[in-house]
Amino acid sequence: MKTNPYQALEEQGIAPVISLKDDGKAIPLAQALSEGGVTNIEITLRTSAALEAIRRIKDEMPQMTVSAGTCLTKQNVDEAMEAGADFVVSPGFNEKLVQYCLSSKIGIIPGCVTASEIDLGVQNGLKYFKYFPAESLGGLKAIELLCGPYRGIRFMPTGGMTYSNIGSYLASKYVLACGGSYMAGSALIEAGNFAQITENARRAMDLSLGFSLAHVGINNDSAEAAQSVCRRIADIFRLPIKMGNSSDFSGTYVECMKTMYYGKNGHIGFHTNSAERALAYFRQKGLEIRPESYKCDENGLGKFFYLKDEVGGFALHVVR
Repeated sequence: MKTNPYQALEEQGIAPVISLKDDGKAIPLAQALSEGGVTNIEITLRTSAALEAIRRIKDEMPQMTVSAGTCLTKQNVDEAMEAGADFVVSPGFNEKLVQYCLSSKIGIIPGCVTASEIDLGVQNGLKYFKYFPAESLGGLKAIELLCGPYRGIRFMPTGGMTYSNIGSYLASKYVLACGGSYMAGSALIEAGNFAQITENARRAMDLSLGFSLAHVGINNDSAEAAQSVCRRIADIFRLPIKMGNSSDFSGTYVECMKTMYYGKNGHIGFHTNSAERALAYFRQKGLEIRPESYKCDENGLGKFFYLKDEVGGFALHVVR
């Protein structure tokens, strides 16, 4: 088993689920997704072309992470792994199949939608589960409730995922990735409209990262100076003031630092749905972070960090 066969899901949040009727379209499809920033794909074992499609993608595009979906039997698993799959996905929880995969050091994400199934999965050492069909079974609300008693688990919701709802799913710390065919439907694949699939993949990645302006931080050389600036801005724009230990806020968008912190003038903060996804994205762009600034929550998920580069005298700050 790879050290972390689910890394592409963690770093991208997008899991295209594809049923291919023609393995000749496997490479153009993988290339289209990759050009849009998505370098993982789930090929379901629902067609006779599936195994050859997995084999072709792994042979010609080894950088792609390929999982085999709809694995129901040990034979499915063996054939998928022989074709080059990185891990397997099953629609339901089959304890014997899970134990077979674990004993064979094969990564598996089984479908679990009840507390009893999750309990069995946790007892078997699993922490990633498929939630299918997500929208029909309570959606994000149900996922968050299930994660209450089972700390540290995360879900890959599939079924009913669209561009209008994946943003809310991907903003949840309980969601590993959103699966579905929303970016590469069978009609687009059969028509050979791979340019549209690339655009769809870019749109999905934008929603996965979820970048938006959080606040602007202004450096000051003392607590008194920070308070003065904070009160002045609050007075001009009729904003509430919130005092803190290291900074004061005018409203929610202006942070007045009490020391000369990162950035010549201060920093600009951006929200993201996932610090892990943002970090992977920046690394792909060749951007470095300030490692000492990276902070995690109690579950080990990233909370915030600063990029090393400054723009216009401002450091760039990313916060989940």
